[in-house]
Amino acid sequence: MRTCRFLALILVIALPTLGQAGWLDTLKKAGEEHLQNDTAETSGTRSITTDEAISGLKAALDKAVGISIDALGQTDGFLGNDKVKIPMPDSLSKVETTLRLVGQDQLADDFVTSMNRAAEQAVPFTRDAFMTAIRQMTFQDAMDILKGSDTAATEYFQRVMSPDLKVKVEPIVSEAMDSVDVTQYYKTMTNAARLAGIKSAATDLDGYVTDMALEGLFYIMGQEEKNIRENPVARTSDILQKVFGSI
Repeated sequence: MRTCRFLALILVIALPTLGQAGWLDTLKKAGEEHLQNDTAETSGTRSITTDEAISGLKAALDKAVGISIDALGQTDGFLGNDKVKIPMPDSLSKVETTLRLVGQDQLADDFVTSMNRAAEQAVPFTRDAFMTAIRQMTFQDAMDILKGSDTAATEYFQRVMSPDLKVKVEPIVSEAMDSVDVTQYYKTMTNAARLAGIKSAATDLDGYVTDMALEGLFYIMGQEEKNIRENPVARTSDILQKVFGSI
């Protein structure tokens, strides 16, 4: 009985919203009815096991992570979202200001665009790392997510994944940056600024774009998680049909 309540609440936390409506009220009502029925097993309604509860959480998180990655791993996923758009590094702020003052906005814009394009290409390669983290999640991890803040699942991923994830993603970012000519745009921009009398500080572009890409990814996950906790979604996933089909 407690497991059913646990799963009902966790699935509300873990599935994406996408502007759909309908199943949250039904899910809550069904969960309450199930909790009130201590004799559900004998009346023919199958109780949900702990293993099924954990499997349900993992499947739901798998889907939520996938949607967050897909949202960013497409053209304008970063560039078109002001909340996660990768800006000019602080170390190049004087370069940017100078270029824009002398009417060379396009040089700065091209460089910013190229960084965001690199992030958009790199983010999909984080999927396997997230799937591994989900598979390794323990029952206690799931309980902590349930009892935690509005971004508890996101915080869990940040805590267990961030160091290894950066090591994994940075080479991918570097390769993506080469493919969209980030370095060439950087050289063109800084050379133009130098002609205007502004020298640029040394900048670790690979590290910067990697950090900003992961920061943006976790931001989107956190926002999605908050929405998930607050807003209704459609009851369309396979795991919901499986777990709640007998309710």
